[in-house]
Amino acid sequence: MPIPVEVLTALNTTPDLFAKNLIDDTRSVYSTMLGLDLMHLPLEVDPMEHFKDCVSAMVGLAGTYNGLISIHQPCSLAMKLTEAMLDMEVTEVDQDVFDALGEIANMVAGNVKQHLSKGGLDVRLSTPSVATGSDYIICTKQANSMNLLFDLDEEWLLVSIVLEMD
Repeated sequence: MPIPVEVLTALNTTPDLFAKNLIDDTRSVYSTMLGLDLMHLPLEVDPMEHFKDCVSAMVGLAGTYNGLISIHQPCSLAMKLTEAMLDMEVTEVDQDVFDALGEIANMVAGNVKQHLSKGGLDVRLSTPSVATGSDYIICTKQANSMNLLFDLDEEWLLVSIVLEMD
């Protein structure tokens, strides 16, 4: 299911404009902070819950709008992103990867928050959480999500946002 109509109406936006903003916000973070150019793949993407050999970074939203922004990528891409961010060689998924991916998710969430709140005080961001493993499941309370797929050096990256009104 997409972002609820009542949320889009309250934000005075459309599904296409909301998606464009999320795409632009995500690409901006990766370009500015990592010097990398993400290519958005304009495909219908079903919500994913089951991940294998991936790293998922998540930031919660609470206030007038509640939800979760999550970024999922294969471990190999997570290490490349960490190398780009920290300018150092990364050979395993470790605390440096968790910190880098959590910070990337936090920056994307901060950009998205600008579209949800004029003054910034009525929507709060959680501390980033990061999950990784050979086989894991991430499940949100509801299926009202927008899922955007990106390509970076022939590896995929999935950005999802679940959003509801308080």
